[in-house]
Parts: sequence; C-alpha cells; structure tokens
Amino acid sequence: MEQTAYEFFHDFRQELLSGAEANGRFQLDEFMETVADELVETGFTEGFELCHYRPPQGGMRVDGYWFNDEGNLDLFVADFDFRTELASLTKTELESTFKRLSRFFEASIDRNLAVDLEVTSPAYGLAKQIADRRGAIGALNLILLSERTLSGTVQSLPEGEVAGIPASYHVWDISRLHRQRNSRSHKEPLDLDFVQMFGRGIASLPAHLGADTYQSFLMVMPADSLATLYGKFGARLLEQNVRTFLQARGNVNRGIRATILNEPGMFFAYNNGITATAQSVETEATDSGLAITRIVDLQIVNGGQTTASLFHTRKRDKADLSQIFVQMKLSVIDSQQSEMVVPKISEYANTQNRVNAADFFSNHPFHVRMEGFSRRIWAPAQKGSPRETRWFYERARGQYADAQSKLTPAEQRRFKAEHPKLQMFTKTDLAKFENVWDDHPKWVNLGSQKNFSQYAARICHEWEKSSDKFDGFYFRRAVARVIIFRAAEKIISGQPWYNGGYRANIVAYTLAALGEIAKRSQKNINFSAIWDKQRIDSVLERTIAIISEIVYGDITCPPQGISNISEWCKKEACWKQVQLCLPKLEQLLPGEFFENLITADQQITEIRIVPEKQKGGSFIDKHQQMSTILFISKWQKFWRKVREGSS
Repeated sequence: MEQTAYEFFHDFRQELLSGAEANGRFQLDEFMETVADELVETGFTEGFELCHYRPPQGGMRVDGYWFNDEGNLDLFVADFDFRTELASLTKTELESTFKRLSRFFEASIDRNLAVDLEVTSPAYGLAKQIADRRGAIGALNLILLSERTLSGTVQSLPEGEVAGIPASYHVWDISRLHRQRNSRSHKEPLDLDFVQMFGRGIASLPAHLGADTYQSFLMVMPADSLATLYGKFGARLLEQNVRTFLQARGNVNRGIRATILNEPGMFFAYNNGITATAQSVETEATDSGLAITRIVDLQIVNGGQTTASLFHTRKRDKADLSQIFVQMKLSVIDSQQSEMVVPKISEYANTQNRVNAADFFSNHPFHVRMEGFSRRIWAPAQKGSPRETRWFYERARGQYADAQSKLTPAEQRRFKAEHPKLQMFTKTDLAKFENVWDDHPKWVNLGSQKNFSQYAARICHEWEKSSDKFDGFYFRRAVARVIIFRAAEKIISGQPWYNGGYRANIVAYTLAALGEIAKRSQKNINFSAIWDKQRIDSVLERTIAIISEIVYGDITCPPQGISNISEWCKKEACWKQVQLCLPKLEQLLPGEFFENLITADQQITEIRIVPEKQKGGSFIDKHQQMSTILFISKWQKFWRKVREGSS
C-alpha cells in the first residue's frame, strides 16, 4: 500500500534525526544535504554547497548555492524548523522567504555585501563570487526546500528578474519530495508543451507499426528550440548516463561549433542527430504533416554534446541558430519499461564512445559485483549488539526503498535491522569515499556528479586491465573507508575551532592527507581492523582531529586574489599546498598512529582471510588460501633480501 504524505513526513523526520546523529550535523544541515542529494541525483541541479547566512535583522537569507557549467546560479533557502507535525506553507510565507533570498543576491551583486562579512565565512565567499561573476551569470534559480506542504492557493510560480538577471522560482516541499521518491523512475518527469513554449508543435514522422508495438517518431527539431530547452532545464534533459558522460568531457565540441558558425546550412547533413526517449507524447495533424505538441519526460540518451554545444555556441558566440535543424529519433517508453529499456537504448546508442558512461552505470559488472558482495557479506556485530548486519550498496537509484516495498511490516522491521539505513550507500557515495584516498580530493570537491564521472573513468580503465582486484577485500575496504569518512565528519563538527563552514572540504583534504602520510611511511591504514570493529579507534580519532585543524587553517588561507574557499578547494594547487605542510604535520601525530599502520606484506595476509564466493561461483578453501598467502609472502621476503644484497 502506498505511503501517505503524512506517513512520509514522519518517516522522513526520523530519517533526518538518525542521519544528523550519525553524520554529526545540525538538523538543518542534514535536511539541506539530504534533499539536495535527491535533486543532484535526478539532475535538477548539478551540485550543492552548504552556505548559511541569516543576519539578526532577518532581511536576507541563504542556505546553499551552486554555480553550474552553463553560467547559471542556483541559490537555495530552507523552510525548516524540525516541526513535529505536517503543516502548510502559505503563499505569504513563500513570497516572504523568496524575497529574503532575492535580497541576498541583490546585496551581493549591487551593494558589495562581501565587505561587511567575515573573510573566512562561506557567505563571504559566495557574496564575493556573485560580485566577481556579475557579467557572467546568465540565469538565477531560486530554490526553496521546505519540510511543509505547499498551500493549494499557490497555482504557479511566475518567472521574473532579480537585479536585472532572469530568475525562476522553484519549491521542493515535502509533498513533491514524496512524489519523487515514489515515482518509478525516481525522478520528476519534465512536461514539455511545445505549443505553449514555442507557438507550434515539432514536425515529425511516425516510425512504428501498428498499435501493439511501442511508438517511435523521427523529428526535425529546430536548433533554437533545443538550445532553449537545454538553457531552461539543463541536465534534467539528459538521461543519467549521458549527463555523467558530459560531466567527464565538459568542453564544447569544436567540430559542432565550427559547423554552427561557418556552415549552418549543412548542420543537418553533418550531424548524427539525437536519440531520445519519452513516457508519452501528444500529436496533431497539420497542413504540413504530423506534429508533436507535447512530450512527457523527454530524456536525451545520445546527442547530449550536440545539445550542449548548440546552447553554448548560441550563448557565447551569439550564433544564429534559426536556420539549423537537428534530426531526433524519439522512442516512447512507458514508465513500467523505462528502467530496463532506456539504459539499453543509451548503451547501444553510445557505442561509438570508447569509454562511455553508459557502460559504467548500474548494469556494469563492477556495480553488479559490488551489489552482490553487499547482499552476501555480513559485517561483524558491533560492540553491545548480538546481531550482524549488512552494508547495502544501492547500484540503482531507489533499490533500498524498493527492496522493502512488498514486505509485510514484520518483514520490513527485519530488513531494516539487517540493513540499517545508515549502512546504505550509493554509487556517488562510493566514488566520494574512494577518491579522497587516491590523491583526488579536488575531484570530491567538484561535486558528486563530476566526482563520479572521474571515478567511473578510472575504475573502468582498471576493470579492463584486471577485474580480479575488485574482490571481497575491495568491498570491505570500501566500507571501512565509509566508516572513516563518516567518523571524520562527526569529529570535525565537534572541534572547538570549527565554525560551521567548509566541512565537506575539510573532510576531503583531511582524509587525503591521512592517506598520503601513510603512503609516505610506505605503509597502509589497517582497513581490515576497522571492518572487524565497524568503527575507528581512539588513536585514529585523535589523528583525524589533529590533521583536520591543520588542514582547516591551510585551505582557509588561499593565495592572494582567491576569495572563495570552496572554489579554491576544487583546484589541484590547493592539494599541492596541503601536501607542503605534511612533513611538519607528521611530527604532531601520536606515535601510536604510525605503530598501527601495516606493511604491504601484512596487508596481503589480511586480504583474503575470509573466504569469498569468487569467479564461477566456487568457494576458495580457507586453508589452501592461507598456504598460498604464506608462500607468496615468504618469496617476497626472499627476493627483497636478494635485491638488498645486490644493491
């Protein structure tokens, strides 16, 4: 039975309570991060940076932001008071909150608000960046996240201008969040009315046979219309595989740009066109043939770079797209089939890309294998608990909720006991936890989608070389890194020097520095011990506290001319600057930390102590496995002595 909005509100409230406790965050921060993660996953926004500014006089307010690749700014504000009952958000309150958010933008861009703010505060960095990008901000998205349900008296949110910048208003209330989580595709579908937007439908030709098969159309899409759609909806138009692939590439295709500028009349002939899907369409007969007037949930599964290049060339080069048309193959796939069919269309349509993100999504063997480990491997019972649990890896969005949807209440309780919500992590989580340990803190600070695209490319390359390394130890090590990451978040939040800003940046560089110090000692963190205990010990806690304070002081003192610390943390130079202080930092760490590190030989012994189900479904005998490990270790020591003797 489908959950009501009232039930969802109370479950969501409990989720925030446990999440705030586990992550060491204030409830407001947990609310913002949780909802923002949903919006990033479904393409509504490209990223999210927490940034609170609520002056005592109350005339301005902001709680988060993101500058996207199209030159647009998303500004977030929260309506959150950790209410115990579901309440209504009135039109008056809505308008008042948006007005406070608008005033922050106006004060930043027109009245140099930054000069009145503390230089090390996140609000200073945001206000200064808004002022510095004054001529580059193309559009402003004002986004209200609310724990209440929007009043029925609010029928629409008209677009307008703020400080001369085109502005649109968006509300994500508890009801909208509930609908999104319940939707089969786990995202809010776009409803595009071409007649309303462009004054007419899009010329098309039916390409399906009969009523019993799925519908498909060949369309002639005006490039101006396509660029306008991309400018308005951005990454929401792109199927997730394509969205991540574009994050990895990022640049405007030079060939496409040259054709737009120099040979616009030949664009249709030269370009391969676009492949797209939709849940449903509406058509009408015109004097010139069939036209599609409305598309629900348009998703571009191939041709994302063409679409982005049209938009950017029109914006940056002021290109005239009026004489350019793009061919589009549109397949109408209902929501029941979309989860299975759309990824296949994306995969087959993108086969010309040697390393394409479509090959690295939920259907990639890497994710399937990680999912298999997460469903099979039991984590040791934590101190004081008789029950073993599992860490649930969500390789496809919504799996954790879907796994419970058909269970009885008693079965749901058992499932949650075996798979606690706080032991669930996603693909983008895994990418974040792994990249900080592999000298890539910059990627983690670029946002979850860009970070994932980098991780995808790296793991895809390593998988092609040898997939055997992604075994049960890899999974258990990944979970140990989850444990360390989340512990670091709590530790940093509790430090006396921490003022509430830049926690994500501090955590990323703290753990990157921790890993680098271990590497310079030619040793490793004992991840197996952390897995066995399902927590970090007091020595590692003290070590993280020491490193994080030094890292905080370092990243909040960027070079001259850099005012936004979050932007500074996205640069390779920031990581190099942090590395310069490591020799001095090592002297401050407790000696027990270095004593607890393990050698490569010790790690080899640790790697496969627990027998796992390997290739072909057979079990490796534990005694045979241990004999092999000891044999390898013995010969490694022998050859090391030989090398030392010959040097």
